[in-house]
Amino acid sequence: MVVVNASSPELSPSPTETTDQAAPMRRPIRDLPDELISQIAAGEVVERPASVVRELVDNALDSGAGQITVRLLAGGVRLIAVEDDGCGIPRDELPVALRRHATSKISDLHDLETVATMGFRGEALAAIASVSETSIFSRPAGQDSAYLLDARSGELRPAARNQGTTVEVKELFFSTPARRKFLKTDATELAHCIESVRRHALARPDVGFAIWHEGKLVEQWRAAGSTPDEALSRRLADVLNDKFVDNSVAVDHWAGPVHVTGRAGIPDAARSRPDQQFCYVNGRFVRDKVLTHAARSAYEDVLHGNKQPVYALYIEIDPARVDVNVHPTKIEVRFRDSREVHQAVRHAIENALATPRAAAVVEAAAQEAARQPGLIDESTATPVPAKPAAAPAWPQTRMSFGEPAIGNPVRDLAKLWEPMREATAEAAPAPQMATASRTPAPASAAAATPEDATGATTITNTTAMPSPVPQPEEEGIRLRPSGQSSYFQRKAPAPQMQEAPAATVIVAAAQPPATARPTAEAAAVPAAAAAQQPATAAADSAPVWPLGRAVAQLHGVYILAENSQGMVIVDMHAAHERIVYEQLKNAVNTENGDQQIPSQPLLIPATFAATPEEVATAEAHAETLLTLGMEVSPFSPKTLAVRAVPATLAQGDAVELARSVLAELAQHDATTVVQRARNEILATMACHGAVRANRKLTLDEMNALLRQMEVTERSDQCNHGRPTWRQLSMKELDALFLRGR
Repeated sequence: MVVVNASSPELSPSPTETTDQAAPMRRPIRDLPDELISQIAAGEVVERPASVVRELVDNALDSGAGQITVRLLAGGVRLIAVEDDGCGIPRDELPVALRRHATSKISDLHDLETVATMGFRGEALAAIASVSETSIFSRPAGQDSAYLLDARSGELRPAARNQGTTVEVKELFFSTPARRKFLKTDATELAHCIESVRRHALARPDVGFAIWHEGKLVEQWRAAGSTPDEALSRRLADVLNDKFVDNSVAVDHWAGPVHVTGRAGIPDAARSRPDQQFCYVNGRFVRDKVLTHAARSAYEDVLHGNKQPVYALYIEIDPARVDVNVHPTKIEVRFRDSREVHQAVRHAIENALATPRAAAVVEAAAQEAARQPGLIDESTATPVPAKPAAAPAWPQTRMSFGEPAIGNPVRDLAKLWEPMREATAEAAPAPQMATASRTPAPASAAAATPEDATGATTITNTTAMPSPVPQPEEEGIRLRPSGQSSYFQRKAPAPQMQEAPAATVIVAAAQPPATARPTAEAAAVPAAAAAQQPATAAADSAPVWPLGRAVAQLHGVYILAENSQGMVIVDMHAAHERIVYEQLKNAVNTENGDQQIPSQPLLIPATFAATPEEVATAEAHAETLLTLGMEVSPFSPKTLAVRAVPATLAQGDAVELARSVLAELAQHDATTVVQRARNEILATMACHGAVRANRKLTLDEMNALLRQMEVTERSDQCNHGRPTWRQLSMKELDALFLRGR
């Protein structure tokens, strides 16, 4: 057995070796090769094939192209070719275009601070060429032929092409195999490329776009529209489908130097995912927290649950007031005055959504009826009138479902006419026409008609119209105190019901045989025809109410109304809740705009450990917190004390309330936070002050509620985002009963 001495000089490491292992070798500072620099830049700019498509389409738009074609193979991995008919690149500038930071769009700091083009850095082509096989061939106006430049070899040779530029990118990430492994399937990459082109297409409706994949045309959007508004509506319908345009309202709002246009989807068009939210700043698609929060705030009290709104907004602002050089892919921007832009976007959407849509629905249906005035159901040969039907020439008698006084089996047909002959002999003489009556019709259309002493049935055809639309400054609806007879009280007396002259016809209870019927018809037709003329004139001159006139109340919850399109169903609690809410907001904004929310001091202040940011926010926004009815003050350098909370929230968690409010104040404008807090309190008050379910309303009260809905902003949704009314057209009702099938 051999024992080795560990302290032997032969086995012990030398001091020099110990020093080399402990301290790593120092590398000298040197310049990186140009190709490695471009590959590093490509890691920021070129994330996937869609990134290449975005950069090349940006350059094509900057060149003034009117038609852009994108050709792809294998989802853009094997080939990306972008063709345009823009101004082109001269022969001697083609080699310069592939150099890093070489561009024709900026030349000094002033140009960088006022960028108005899609691209400006001049590093996209160099970065793309470093990770792929890239070639460019272009021909400007006035040049004899096009020239092709191969980025790998630098060879420049003549080629055949019309005016414009074509950039081909083959075998993306061939020089960096590790990057290529992170790509998804061809179908996924193709979807991202199409989405990138869609965003450009929505921003430039004056430019045509076409996408080809594996030799097949997958998407095409043609430039159309004589005016910018028509072109935008057409492009939105082509890219996002017609439903987006039909279920959205136009946005056009100026707020100082900010101009907001586009379309905002109605609350009913909200989706579960935010996949149809497009914001553009000076024609550039961006994802900005300020714009997203502003749009969400505008939908705050009209969306239900976690639904996501849909919109396409175009913000035009002085390029000097926005910095686009804050992100490698230029998808984020920074505004000089974010509060100004936030308020402009929010007010633009709020104003667009404020107008009730009932009038627009009726107007659109009327225009459709005007284009096709003679709509006839071919299956039933029944004309569909565009106006309310006039008085019938021969009114029908009441159907009795009781036991008849004299009856015979149906099989004994010969005896069926005997009781009628006997009744005719004892009845009054020939039917007489009564004079025009102004007696109001029964409240219900199905009410039984009175009978006279002779056994005849009196039928009164009366057209009753509700009162005119009450103006907001003249009439209002308010909750009645207990003990009063009318639930809806008006500030001014309600106008009387307008009635057309009625045609009253007395028809014998037992009709005579067929031989005597022509005489009765001859006597009744002239009177009915005479009464039809004033009834038709009154119908033509009567006002058109978008929500129609009330006809009944269903289970004390819903109001059934009839308008020119069919049936309207109204949730009376939700509708009245919105009306009260808007009235409270107007009162607070006009009368008590500078008054703070009532607060409730706490007997024992609630303290909590706060972050430095929360302490700084509480000190900076002390006055804002008092306006909100809260008092939050520093208790120690790392502790805050809540000494007062809003009176309506006195039973809640004071600490959680303080934390949430401080977080809102730290991220958003103080005015927005104050307005949101006030609206939440007013919404609670409106919900408790609105008419409750199972409350019986008269027809006058129901009609007054409908008229108020037509003039109240945002009356299509309640404070919680639920719809207040729904329209069932005659076509939908016919489909329920299989009419025409």
